[in-house]
Amino acid sequence: MDRNLPVERFLGQQGLLPGLRIAGEKILNTERLSEEDGLVLFEKASLPFVGALANLVRERLHGDNTYFNRNFHIEPTNVCVFSCKFCSYSRLYAHREEGWELSAEQMMDIVRSYDNKPVTEVHIVGGVHPKMNLHFFADLMRQIKAHRPELHIKGFTPVELDYMIRKAKLSVEEGMKLMHEAGLDSLPGGGAEIFHPEIRQQICDDKVDAEGWLRIHEVAHALGMHSNATMLYGHIEKYWHRIDHMKRLRDLQDKTGGFNTFIPLKFRNSNNEMSHVPESSVIEDMKMYAVARLFMDNFPHLKAYWPMLGRQNAQLTLSFGVNDMDGTIDDTTKIYSMAGSEEQNPAMNTNELVALIKQVKRKPVERDTLYHAIKDYGLETAIL
Repeated sequence: MDRNLPVERFLGQQGLLPGLRIAGEKILNTERLSEEDGLVLFEKASLPFVGALANLVRERLHGDNTYFNRNFHIEPTNVCVFSCKFCSYSRLYAHREEGWELSAEQMMDIVRSYDNKPVTEVHIVGGVHPKMNLHFFADLMRQIKAHRPELHIKGFTPVELDYMIRKAKLSVEEGMKLMHEAGLDSLPGGGAEIFHPEIRQQICDDKVDAEGWLRIHEVAHALGMHSNATMLYGHIEKYWHRIDHMKRLRDLQDKTGGFNTFIPLKFRNSNNEMSHVPESSVIEDMKMYAVARLFMDNFPHLKAYWPMLGRQNAQLTLSFGVNDMDGTIDDTTKIYSMAGSEEQNPAMNTNELVALIKQVKRKPVERDTLYHAIKDYGLETAIL
């Protein structure tokens, strides 16, 4: 798709549905889309139509800047007390011999392996293990901060935090304050899945509900922490479930302003209890990103998680509203590769990621977790 196609060309088409014209004019006039507008874009709009609008918003906010960071992942365990039907990653605690459990020292060895490397963030997310409790992870974060104080710790979904805080018999406020003071700097966006109980009860009924997920992020924001938000799309949900999900996030962002980025996550059907559900097409993926960019007007950034989409499809999202390609990552992240993602050994160095962005005529900008620019690569050669 030519990302420079003028939006006016689409709005001037004869026979354009009134609902699409209304939504398009709202975007041109920087007005907020209603839930009805979002639904009509999903149901009735062509991909070039939503793509042109999403690219307009993306360039209005960020020009050609496309962000990435240098990060690494620690996945403490894939042993989990919960049994989400879409999950290909975790092993139930009753069968924990099939999974892995890292000790605090093993995790510190991972941190130390990045000494003298220009990473800015460690991302800590895994299964919910009953023996890896709130104080275990608070102690781990204190060790990380003692070893490398400037390293930003982004960790623990509300699924993990809700379980650990309840087990510690603390309030959400007390538990989040303890973790923040121990070194937790921000929250990732995982565990959101689909908020509506009609879907949540079918795919992940035993873990924290939508209200609990949103509450933990709200408390984190009140403590001065930023966070991300996700949505797992392309399985049994309907378009209106997606709009409902995004509306709840948009409402909380209106209240707190604490979200950095929204990350639509494509459902992958390998090695899980939903393997009978077909995956969404690339066209559907691009429409999801485009509508998200249009509807989530108070989220500054829209991210494509390249290990899950694959490099070429992640490139394509940059014409459909996306302005963030996540990070360089390395092959420690298994959550999506185990589900059949495009990237089975997800690793890109800075040169590769910069080249990927430049190939589609966007400008690579290295950032920290909070989107402060570290290096504008422009036409420069990347440094490994």
